[in-house]
Amino acid sequence: MITILTGENSFGLQAELRSLTAAFLAEHDEFGLEKLDGEEAEFNRISEALTSLPFLADKKLIVLRRPSANKEFIDKAESLFAGVPETTDVIIIEPKLDKRLAYYKLLKKQTDFHEFKELDPGGLSRWLVEQAITKNGKISQGDALYLVQRIGVNQQLLSNELEKLLLHDVQISRQSIDILTEATPQSTIFELLEAAFAGNVKRTMQLYAEQRSLKVEPPQIVAMLAWQLHVLALIKAGKDRSAEQIASQAKLSPYVVKKSQGIARKLTIVELKTLIVDLLTIDVRSKKIGLDTDEALQNYLLKLAS
Repeated sequence: MITILTGENSFGLQAELRSLTAAFLAEHDEFGLEKLDGEEAEFNRISEALTSLPFLADKKLIVLRRPSANKEFIDKAESLFAGVPETTDVIIIEPKLDKRLAYYKLLKKQTDFHEFKELDPGGLSRWLVEQAITKNGKISQGDALYLVQRIGVNQQLLSNELEKLLLHDVQISRQSIDILTEATPQSTIFELLEAAFAGNVKRTMQLYAEQRSLKVEPPQIVAMLAWQLHVLALIKAGKDRSAEQIASQAKLSPYVVKKSQGIARKLTIVELKTLIVDLLTIDVRSKKIGLDTDEALQNYLLKLAS
């Protein structure tokens, strides 16, 4: 059998690879496991591994990473696949595939094709609930989503945080999430903007103070604010397009776009331009004349929230 593992979700892809490899080793000798890097191995070496019979084993598993880096492999993939004996299983890892190419269509047609897409916040929260259960713990759907919003959509990081929370208490609560995890700076900057546009001066300045206490320097905050304003500008430019369309064209996460649409609706194009220009002025003046960026940012945020 030839199995393809592809997609941007490296966490899910690697988990499936570990599962398939473990299943093979549970039934067969480790002498039958062979790993090849398509970016380094010569075509003849790859061809020999795929088409030869097992040696010192009744069955073998070939794990082949990025063979598409080898042009000869792409050109001869169809005939190679036809020559793989029944005593050989092949796992091909191609993190990124061009769907326009004949190679992609061949893989889709002739192999056991698995594409691992990045999970949206809803998918990640469901995954966290399921993972907690498998580890004899429990987290509610709402608290799982809260953890995603606090930590971000990096599945590996979420997995690590889940392990830490379960070690503290198998029943994960929002309180334990607040105590044991740290909100990512970018997530907090979004909350900061959200509070400012809602006119909540106290919350805005509290969030800013928290970032400074965590040693997040003013230039970093300027950069993160600039990125958030950039996202808002893309949403405003997208007008009536859906979050998915904007995300696809701008190479952003749909989650980021959906999360920012509420703020974007509160702003006119003119107001957004003013915010961008004012932030740019702070950045330029801090570099040219030594402006106190910390004080300037606080005044900027107070103006937003007023």
